[in-house]
Parts: sequence; structure tokens; C-alpha cells
Amino acid sequence: MDDLTYPEHGATAGTLPEGYHHLERQARLGSGQGVFERAAAALMSWQVHQAAGLKVVADGDARPGLRVVSRLAPGITAPCRVVYVIDEPGRRGFAYGTLPGHPESGEESFLVTVGEDGEVLFAIRAFTRPATLLARATGPVGRVAQRLVAGRYVRGMRRLVSSPAHT
Repeated sequence: MDDLTYPEHGATAGTLPEGYHHLERQARLGSGQGVFERAAAALMSWQVHQAAGLKVVADGDARPGLRVVSRLAPGITAPCRVVYVIDEPGRRGFAYGTLPGHPESGEESFLVTVGEDGEVLFAIRAFTRPATLLARATGPVGRVAQRLVAGRYVRGMRRLVSSPAHT
């Protein structure tokens, strides 16, 4: 993973590193093993990203080392590499890190969990900083855009989990 554009590989699994903008978002999706399984399947197959309005190009489901490219807007792509995958009872997700050509530098993780009480949660964590002149020029607008996209992930996930096609 020498091609990642930041040195703190895997840091979304622990303490987010200093010197970056941090984003942490958590949302309740419902309850029960069925909701968890639908959410996990949608997450790992890039459906959540697509439901958030991103065009995603990836050779299969999320797995360590996989290169994935999202189109953020016409002419703006975001190449990433999956850094780690979590596949444990009650916890499923992944993190990807930025590659050269991405407007930001950093890492973002997506995790679905089901608690002992059956509550299903979806969490997004990220640390990023501008990597291009255009990203630096947008300043706070870039951080607002990141929060908006996180909201779109949550809304997309909720639609996918409640969709009859996923029951």
C-alpha cells in the first residue's frame, strides 16, 4: 500500500491522527439480524456509495488492496484503495485510503454493527486534508461537502435497508 497519499494507514480503526479534519457520524438503522445483514451486504458491495449518488468503479466487493474510483462530479474522480476489512460477528465494514489523483489525502471507514440489544448502527469515520490546489482553495466548503456526502451515505443506507428488494 505504498501508493496511499498519507502515512497513517489504518488509523480510522483507532485514534484519528492530528493535522487532519476529522469526521465522525453514526446513525441508527433499525434492529435485528436481518437489518444488519442487509446493511452489511449493501455496504460491502458499494450499493451505499451508489445510493449516495456516486458512480463507483470497483472490481468486486470491498476487500483489502482493492482499488476503487468514485466520480464525485463531472471531471472529478476520487481513487482509493481498501486498507482493511472488518468481517466479525456483529461487525462488518471497511476503510479506504486516498491514492494519487484524489482531491483529498486521508482515510474513511464505514462500519455496520449490531449490538446485543439488536440495535443496528452505521458509523462513518474519516480524517482528511486537501491534497490539490483546488481542494485547498475551497477551504471550509470542502469540509461542508464531506459532511453532506456523509449524510447522503446515511440516507442511502437507510433506503437500502428498508427497501423491499433487500428484505
